[in-house]
Amino acid sequence: MLLIIGAAFLYEWFASSQAQKDFPPPGTLVQVGGYQLHIHKQGSGSPTILMEAGSGETSLSWRDIPMELAKHATVVTYDRAGYAWSESASTERTGANIVKDLHTALEKENIRGPYIMVGHSLGGMYARLFVQTYTSEVQSLVLIDARPEDDEQNTKALLEQAQFQGNPPASLLSLLKVSGAFRLFPDFLLDGLVAKQDQDTFVNVIATPSFFHAKEEEALHAHSTEDAIRGQSLGSIPVRIIARGRPQDYASAGIPVEIGQKLESIWQSGQRNMLNISEDSQLIVATRSGHMIIHDEPELVVKKILELISDKDK
Repeated sequence: MLLIIGAAFLYEWFASSQAQKDFPPPGTLVQVGGYQLHIHKQGSGSPTILMEAGSGETSLSWRDIPMELAKHATVVTYDRAGYAWSESASTERTGANIVKDLHTALEKENIRGPYIMVGHSLGGMYARLFVQTYTSEVQSLVLIDARPEDDEQNTKALLEQAQFQGNPPASLLSLLKVSGAFRLFPDFLLDGLVAKQDQDTFVNVIATPSFFHAKEEEALHAHSTEDAIRGQSLGSIPVRIIARGRPQDYASAGIPVEIGQKLESIWQSGQRNMLNISEDSQLIVATRSGHMIIHDEPELVVKKILELISDKDK
């Protein structure tokens, strides 16, 4: 048994080493605050579209959306510290530090605004904080089923009532990684969590101990980002809010139906409350999408971003 376990760890070490050669970073590694941040620039011209992925999502999560947008403008995707090709940071994974690191990398790479900031899920909060911090450099904002600023305080009691445990600890997920479990048993461990077409890159690029710990730390500090953007007013900056049209499957996470319905209602109210952050805001409902609108209706995301470019040119 010890030989089998040892062989699994050795196999994962060898396979991970090989994956570093087989899956090189598509972008550039930029020195930021003592670590290297992976930033991927595509296309050319103005404006620059900055894409901030959700919790546990990377530059790869956008799939073909950046390529489509790059036909019309400069597009930048990146991996937050600890994610995919980016190294871990020594600073806390607060929204303020995340936004500062991104802006520093953009300056170092001479990638200037005006920016169209695009944020999905948790990345929506970081996108809002970026706009709030660097308002003069931002042209517009697109929020894709973004996490509302009151999400934690409005859902905490319900999640406790449902005895929802959340994600497994980073230490356990890291053990599964280094033991080769994700690579050896993807159909069992990743089914329903990672799309089939993304499992190869998840195992070879994304699933690392640094990723699991970074994701966990971001979740611990999310409340501070909520506090930073609560009651936000962005003046007349155009804001487009793309909300999911299909409810989350809370039951699959062990949450009772009645509580799941309340959680969905809170989320949908939060999407509509974000209309108040700008004098020029619009709500778009992605009727065929769940939370991963970027996968369910990527063409809608591309369309709404390109409309902002067209409106600016008029």
